[in-house]
Amino acid sequence: MKETGGRGPGPGRGGSGGSPAGGSGRRAPGGPGRTGRQGGPDVTGRPGSSGRPARPEGSGGPERADGPGKPASPGRQGGSEGQGRAGAPGAGRARPDGAGGPQGAGKARSDGPGRPGGGKARSDGAGGPQGAGKARSDGPGRPGAGRPATPGAGKARPDGAGGPQGAGRARPDGAGGPQGAGKARSDGPGRPGGPQGVGKARPAGPGGPAGTGKARPDGPGRPGGPPGAGRPGRSARPEGAGRSGRPPGPETSRRPRSSPRPEAPHTAPGRIRPGAGRGEGQTADPGRTTGRGGRPPRPPVRPPAVLRLGNPGRRINVGLIAMTFVLSIFAGRLVQLQGLDSKVYAAEAAEQRVRGEKLTARRGSITDVNGHELALTLEAREIFVDPSEVAPADRDRVATALAAELNLPKEQIAAKLGNATSRYQQVAAAVEPSVAQRIMEHKPRLKGVGSKHRYRRDYPGGDLAGTLLGFVGDDGTGLSGLENTYNGLLAGRDGEQFIETGREGQRIPMTRSTLKTPVEGRDVRLTVERDIQWAAQKAITDQVKATGARTGSAIVIDVPTGQVVAMANAPELDLKNWEKTAPEDWVNRSVTDVFEPGSTNKVITAAAALESGAVRPETVFKVPDNITCADRVLRDSHPHPVERLTFSGVVATSSNVGTILASQRVGDEKLHAMLERFGFGAKPGTGLLGEEAGLLPDWRKWSGSQRCTIAYGQGVSVTALQTASVYQTIANGGVRVTPQIVAGTTAENGAFVPSPAGKQTRVVSERTAREVSGMLEAAVSDEGTGNLAAIDGYRVAGKTGTAMRYDPKCQGYCGYTSTFVGFAPADKPRLVVLAVIQDPHKGYYGGEIAAPVFKKVMTFALKSKKIPPTGTTPASVRIRAGE
Repeated sequence: MKETGGRGPGPGRGGSGGSPAGGSGRRAPGGPGRTGRQGGPDVTGRPGSSGRPARPEGSGGPERADGPGKPASPGRQGGSEGQGRAGAPGAGRARPDGAGGPQGAGKARSDGPGRPGGGKARSDGAGGPQGAGKARSDGPGRPGAGRPATPGAGKARPDGAGGPQGAGRARPDGAGGPQGAGKARSDGPGRPGGPQGVGKARPAGPGGPAGTGKARPDGPGRPGGPPGAGRPGRSARPEGAGRSGRPPGPETSRRPRSSPRPEAPHTAPGRIRPGAGRGEGQTADPGRTTGRGGRPPRPPVRPPAVLRLGNPGRRINVGLIAMTFVLSIFAGRLVQLQGLDSKVYAAEAAEQRVRGEKLTARRGSITDVNGHELALTLEAREIFVDPSEVAPADRDRVATALAAELNLPKEQIAAKLGNATSRYQQVAAAVEPSVAQRIMEHKPRLKGVGSKHRYRRDYPGGDLAGTLLGFVGDDGTGLSGLENTYNGLLAGRDGEQFIETGREGQRIPMTRSTLKTPVEGRDVRLTVERDIQWAAQKAITDQVKATGARTGSAIVIDVPTGQVVAMANAPELDLKNWEKTAPEDWVNRSVTDVFEPGSTNKVITAAAALESGAVRPETVFKVPDNITCADRVLRDSHPHPVERLTFSGVVATSSNVGTILASQRVGDEKLHAMLERFGFGAKPGTGLLGEEAGLLPDWRKWSGSQRCTIAYGQGVSVTALQTASVYQTIANGGVRVTPQIVAGTTAENGAFVPSPAGKQTRVVSERTAREVSGMLEAAVSDEGTGNLAAIDGYRVAGKTGTAMRYDPKCQGYCGYTSTFVGFAPADKPRLVVLAVIQDPHKGYYGGEIAAPVFKKVMTFALKSKKIPPTGTTPASVRIRAGE
């Protein structure tokens, strides 16, 4: 048993002593202070003293903080020599209403008095005199419930008294034995405790004289028993130690204990129970002491601090719930990534890692009829910069170096380097590979500068056939001319390569790659002959400049095939610097510009008159210099008296009045039909970009003056190619062949595939064509208007044209259109040459402005194609009657 003091119900605690060396007691909140207790077996714990004197020598416990001295509680009395636990051989704990025994240590509950015997007594039983016993509450203590042989602890049942020396249990209705320690319950009186036993007494009963017992609040204490240890070891019960209602009997044996077990105090230091005081080495009874056979006192035992721990099960449950929630989020995200959105993320990853690179197909070439390249594709390099990789301090140095190599303004390059938010800026679209190589040799100094392979379009002739060929844009797409018309054929089919690249754009080795091989473009071969094209272009350009004209066109057509040998315009487009040319000069005027043909249209009126049989070449007309048509007076090109001209003379001298007289014999409907058959009002059929059909009004809508003006080429609109096609029809014996500009293309294997022959259409009879040819040959004679077109050694047939020019800017007729068109050799035509000049300012007659151009071009073409003269003499043509 633990050596403790008893508790009393009073306001304070008194010290308990069971030995000369007293122990220290603890103060409870019920009393003002503590006093020492006198040891002795007969002292009761009820009458408490008013105060507690200073501790004697050997006192062990500290003094409480709420008072220097405390009177003993009414139910306790101090021991004789010491306070607390130090001096007493046994310590008893008493509840507020029970007193401990004088020497034994007992516990007393609040519902019974202590027992003197140091036993455990419940509140309604008294402790034994010396032994420690327990009394239950349902009977009085039994005397003598102790252990006779050795001091020991016994338990007494509530209905029996403890033995003299053994420890017994007493129920509340019995008293403990004299020496044994008993426990008393709260429903019976205590039993006298055994002497010197250690018992527990509840506070409600008086303690035994020598032991400390426990007593419950509803029972009286038991007197102390004889000297003896309450529960030093368990042995047989003594006589009389039994349960309540049993007679005292011999000791009963209990299991021995090797050493007394100290009993921890019921409360922590400083904790106060209501109405109860606590002391060490004291009992509830004044005569009860603690001690064990003179053993030295033990120091007070401080209870350990109690750390209240949480419920581990609850923590585990909360943790599992949290972990389950987090893992469910992870699992849901995993399902989303690997299941629902796997394809989306895979595509995004591939987009970041896989880089597609366009493999540009090599564009096909455009050649002349003999295979000379007019437009070709060359290897080139694109120079670019990454402004984000060029430090601001290095921009000036990089711009200076690139400007020197590329021959570009430094400011232009510096502006692109200053765009720090961009990762790509093109500096030069296409440079020579040698230039790019020099730049890349300085790459360590030119950080951020790079190059990539590409093609560039080149035009060796510069502006040669510029508007006919057209040009391509920076992306390689044809924008005008034949480059646009045949873009699908020339461009080929671009390839594509997909590779996996790293962060810096480098290719990752051993990774997948997809290659789609590009298909090179096919070549286009024209009917144009480069040398004749050059001659025609030079002649028309020089004449436009010489006359101050706006524009001019020259066309050369092969008579039998209808193939265009040359098609030149002035000013011509420089294909190497097309960006610097005005957009209105990009078009091919030979097929886009429409004009009123003037006198060159008289051949159609003559063919209609001859074809209808209304006139013959020798038919004579009285031709004045003017004629009235409806409300207008129409005149010849120059004043003259009334002349008698043959129909051949009318055509040769280009008389407007004579042509009107002949057309009146034909009629409007037949003339309109002949114009249609010669191709007026319809596109020529070459397929060139911007090709126009001209304007041919319905004959039913002709005005009164139009019935006259259309006969000599005013009131209808045509293009230069349409006019040349009319003369090709006359030179070809009355058979019109659709003009051709493309001789053929190359197949994918490189073999040449010729274009289909032009469509042939019989327009007039061969006789009519031959008769008209004779009239045109007479026009180039000395008596005709086109004598400046004559070529030595060759028979030439042709016709001049001078027409008023309609200008949208002045919203009327402003200026003139000068034309000459003819063919040679006249008796065996091979080539047709047309020259048209718009709005000349130094002369305007076609025979003066355009005929010289015809002569230059035809002469060169005949020689270039090695067409010899026929050596024949032209037939004599009668121009005036009576000659």
